[in-house]
Formats: sequence, C-alpha cells, structure tokens
Amino acid sequence: MDATVVIIGVVALIAILLIVGAPLKPMRFLAKGTVKLVIGVLFLFFFNVFGASLGLHLPINIFTAVVAGFLGIPGLASLTAVHIFIL
Repeated sequence: MDATVVIIGVVALIAILLIVGAPLKPMRFLAKGTVKLVIGVLFLFFFNVFGASLGLHLPINIFTAVVAGFLGIPGLASLTAVHIFIL
C-alpha cells in the first residue's frame, strides 16, 4: 500500500471525526489507556536508569509497559521479581 493512500485515509478519518464528532466514552477510554501506557514506559525508563547500578534491567516493550502502567509500583515490583527469580 502506498504511503500517500495511508496518509489520505488518516486525514479523511480525522476530518470525518471533526465534522461528525467522536463518541466521548471510547475516546476517554483510549486516552486513559494511552496515559497509563506512557506512565508505564516512564516507570520502566527510570527503573532502568537507577537499576543499572544494581545490575537490574527490565526491557521496555508493550507487555512490560502495560503491566507497569496499569498496576503501578506493584506491577514494577512484580516484573522485577519475575526477572530476578524466574529469568
């Protein structure tokens, strides 16, 4: 698929949503999920920065970001426990 077709499709979808209006509930759900995912990535990043001195490293991927973002500090602790004791 050509890149211009994809770009035109995305622009058309945005224009339709601006004209018709987006349903609020699904957009709120997506926004909250995106914010939690970004928070999870930030948790993992800072954990890797400070954990490097202890020899700890957690990969930043979609699974670990979701666990750390939705569960918070306990999720980060569980990922660390899995990394230390199982892997």
